[in-house]
Amino acid sequence: MSTPAENLTLDALAAPLRVLRLLACDFGHLPVPDIDLNRIFPERLTLRFHEGLHAFEAWRAALAVPPEHVTHRVQGNGMTRVLTASTDYAGTDVHLYGYSDVPAADGGAA
Repeated sequence: MSTPAENLTLDALAAPLRVLRLLACDFGHLPVPDIDLNRIFPERLTLRFHEGLHAFEAWRAALAVPPEHVTHRVQGNGMTRVLTASTDYAGTDVHLYGYSDVPAADGGAA
């Protein structure tokens, strides 16, 4: 049984912090994501990309996530495209989220 979030210590985040350090060493040339670590999901490292999908795709490829494992959806009344993927990297769940405006030609904002 997992420990309630209010009883965790910083040590509970050791695995995703270690993976973050590995990612910085191995993929320091890639675009910087927004990074999320939290005590609710201490085994998870989340990388978010808000400036288009090119950064998401670069990280997806670097982490060897097959394109067919990427999920696509739209949100914000069809105005925002969202790509999601996850993988295990050095024993940590790494989740990728990419956000992009839907082009006007595809029904997005003009």
